[in-house]
Amino acid sequence: MDTLNVDVAVIGAGTAGQNARREVEKRGGTPLMIERGPHGTTCARVGCMPSKLLVAAADVAHMLEQAPQFGVHAGARRIDGHAVMARVRRERDRFVDFVEADIDRIPESQKATGHARFTDRTTLVVSDELRVEARAVVVATGSQPFVPPPFDAIRERVLTSDDIFELPALPASLAVIGTGVIALELGQAMQRLGVGVAFFNPFDELGPFTDPEVKRVVARELSSELDLRLGVQVVDAAAVDGGIRLRWQEPGGAAREEVFEHLLVAAGRRPNLAGLGLESTGLSLNAKGRPRVDPVTTQCDDAPIFVAGDAEGHLPLLHEAADEGRIAGANAMLWPAVERHERRLPLAIAFTDPQMALVGARHADLVAGQHAVGAVSFDDQGRARVAGRNRGLVRIYGDSRNCRLLGAEMFGPGMEHAAHLLAWAVQSRMTVQTALSMPFYHPVLEEGLRTALRELAANLRALAQCRPEDLASAPGA
Repeated sequence: MDTLNVDVAVIGAGTAGQNARREVEKRGGTPLMIERGPHGTTCARVGCMPSKLLVAAADVAHMLEQAPQFGVHAGARRIDGHAVMARVRRERDRFVDFVEADIDRIPESQKATGHARFTDRTTLVVSDELRVEARAVVVATGSQPFVPPPFDAIRERVLTSDDIFELPALPASLAVIGTGVIALELGQAMQRLGVGVAFFNPFDELGPFTDPEVKRVVARELSSELDLRLGVQVVDAAAVDGGIRLRWQEPGGAAREEVFEHLLVAAGRRPNLAGLGLESTGLSLNAKGRPRVDPVTTQCDDAPIFVAGDAEGHLPLLHEAADEGRIAGANAMLWPAVERHERRLPLAIAFTDPQMALVGARHADLVAGQHAVGAVSFDDQGRARVAGRNRGLVRIYGDSRNCRLLGAEMFGPGMEHAAHLLAWAVQSRMTVQTALSMPFYHPVLEEGLRTALRELAANLRALAQCRPEDLASAPGA
């Protein structure tokens, strides 16, 4: 078996792994990036990009359906399911090609293919063919969809977010297990493209929210469009002629069953840590076999082992994976004198309709007696009503001790944009008074933020500290 000595071994060639390798090289080190599967990121292959391609098609279909309210009649709507999925794959593959091209430019001496496992803290064996001895190791192995036990017997027939985009055409019907962000994005898009979709969840949760008022509005709005079967327990799934037969128990105890052409399990993702031999590293592992990771250094215990991206599970989002990869690569080179990094404010967005967003502190994170809330309903917000998108609720949180913005839970039109503005304000430690002094154009959806900020200022008893023009009315806003 050949032996290779490097400064930093990086296990995984996704967003986190590529950034870690790049940082090691930038600091003058010798990296080795090890990948056992196809190159390309979760985002490009099975995540952000193909899902948004499907959502984009659904948005166009939905606009056609909504056009008559504006006096616009486009004739009979026809959705070509084969063409929809072909475009998703074609454009998805284009994004993947960009990623693979970047990896192809990496010197061959910095890449290895195969399954890596630890034999001690800094020694890896790759597919029993190559021994890698490193000063430090970055684990950036990503994640995989979690498929619960009720579906073990038909696992080969179960779709996940990793393979749903390979469907040659849109199905006639689809059962979706889960009502989290991935489930709602994909399921709602399929529904709007003419697929008969039913959602199943043993709990009454929709999306990522913790604020009871936002949750109430989400339930009201989504239940008016989607077939949500909440509080039900799926007891059996079997392959039958025509697809998958699900059997479940209603909250009241009644037994039900139905056949769907396809079944999508979107019950979350789990870090890819099995088979890495972490038990050989001497790290402290929890009951699930996962190491303890410091989110501001990405280091495991005091070892020369760093975990980044979805494998770490801190916030499984591309921008977080990119940051963690860079931090891990830098600290792997600096070990043992690792540096602590200030992480960016948490920001998460779901591309449902209405869109969902979490900015900074969630309602569940707030300290009782130390915060106030400002809210805006989008049911009658001016620009939202003009566009026929007047649904949703935004709740913004402020610190009652110093009037600084803390965060928000957001459900409404254009939240992908409003959430960014608010995230920048919160990370800048902006007060509600300063936020209200910023310009707001009319008529735009972002005026809704001003409405919520004014209520927050009133509830913080800070209105008197605002300039008169900060409170000027905008009729019709």
